Amino acid sequence: LWRLGYCARLLKTNHFRTAASNTSFPAVWMLLAQHSGRIPGLFVVVKKSTFFTMPETVEDKPNPELYLPHPGVRGMTILNREAFKRTVVVPALKVRKEIVHSVLKSLKQSVLQRPGLKRVVEDPEDEESRFVILDPHKVPEFSLGESEQQVLRQLDVHPEVSRYQLELTYENFKSEEILRAVLPEGQEVTSGFSRVGHIAHLNLRDHQLPYRHLIGQVIMDKNPGVTCVVNKTNIIDSTYRNFEMEVLAGENNLVTKVKENNIAYELDFSKVYWNPRLSTEHGRIVALLRAGDVLFDVFAGIGPFAIPAAKRQCRVFANDLNPDSYSWLLHNCRLNKVHTKVQAFNMDGRDFLRGPVREELSRELLKEGQKAAFHIVMNLPALAVEFLDVFRHLLVGEPCSPAGLPTVHCYGFSKHSDPARDIQERAEAALGTSLAGRCSTFLVRNVAPNKEMLCLSFQIPADVLYKRPCP
Repeated sequence: LWRLGYCARLLKTNHFRTAASNTSFPAVWMLLAQHSGRIPGLFVVVKKSTFFTMPETVEDKPNPELYLPHPGVRGMTILNREAFKRTVVVPALKVRKEIVHSVLKSLKQSVLQRPGLKRVVEDPEDEESRFVILDPHKVPEFSLGESEQQVLRQLDVHPEVSRYQLELTYENFKSEEILRAVLPEGQEVTSGFSRVGHIAHLNLRDHQLPYRHLIGQVIMDKNPGVTCVVNKTNIIDSTYRNFEMEVLAGENNLVTKVKENNIAYELDFSKVYWNPRLSTEHGRIVALLRAGDVLFDVFAGIGPFAIPAAKRQCRVFANDLNPDSYSWLLHNCRLNKVHTKVQAFNMDGRDFLRGPVREELSRELLKEGQKAAFHIVMNLPALAVEFLDVFRHLLVGEPCSPAGLPTVHCYGFSKHSDPARDIQERAEAALGTSLAGRCSTFLVRNVAPNKEMLCLSFQIPADVLYKRPCP
């Protein structure tokens, strides 16, 4: 930017008297580029000087040999690490070993920075010298610029750039580079995954399935601590929120430990639902609670809302229909020493709302001077909105004060162009009343293209929650 400003001033000073009719706009930029010194190729006039463009700089043009494994690995389905070896020619400087550090410091913008590759290697013909490997992106023509050469002369280093044969192995390539080299050209490469303890969870596409075991092995090799890689083989079951999976690589051990918001959980990933992408949302809801509040967790899973709420000195009623989730919920309550603050249930969500929730609300809302807030979390995005009709006349009697009405946090998916309006309208249909001005919608995350996960929060209207007794 400094050079660009200098060039603009230079242009203004030296060419102010140039007639506008004799100066084309692209030519002005070419002049600017000529005065820009060490910014080669920044501005380039294209075609008939009718327009100009800003193409990729040299740094953005990767050397295909340096960042691609051997082409012979294309189509490989069983991982052969030896097949990835190849030798490439890269620029290098021969320097005395006692000044290597000074050279690295002076040429830090031109030295190879790729993780896993050494920047300094021994000279097999001279024990007193070392080769400093340069980045072929920054030194594409095997020659340094005038400023770098001047620096080297001051260090008494010959500025001639050598051609060094660098051996690359499987360990030097990133997982995405390996998979892109193996899968058929033009096909999408999936290198992302969810990490659940020692387990890496993939969602592979159909065209990647023939390579699934190789993909699993690469993911395990390139991610320290991952000892098991699994692929989801069907959609999440709406009843228990778990799915079948295939172990692609590593040990067949799906009992794991995770830590979320400084709380530890243990679980069997093959039998219960756990999504590490929801940690922020769990923390957001728990932050709304105060000591003494009451939380009803209708679809509690293994306790990511219930346990941190109990840690905040709330009274918690947690329920899940899945027997395995219920067992791990009890286990994690004991693990985190909150088992005395959490009442756990293994019931259908409707039965839980009509049973323990109704009983507790009926008892607590009748107390004089009741100050505790009541929160009902319904985190089953595929179905939770359909459960809201349970709140219609759930309680009998005179309504409590508006401040004491329970707050519901209901999650849902939407593919609508206006997802907030969509989930609100669906909730209103289930409740039989309008929530306009009485609710808020929070976008939790994008689940898939054109599919959003949202949280609708509202206080249950008194005319919905209460059924007045006949006179």
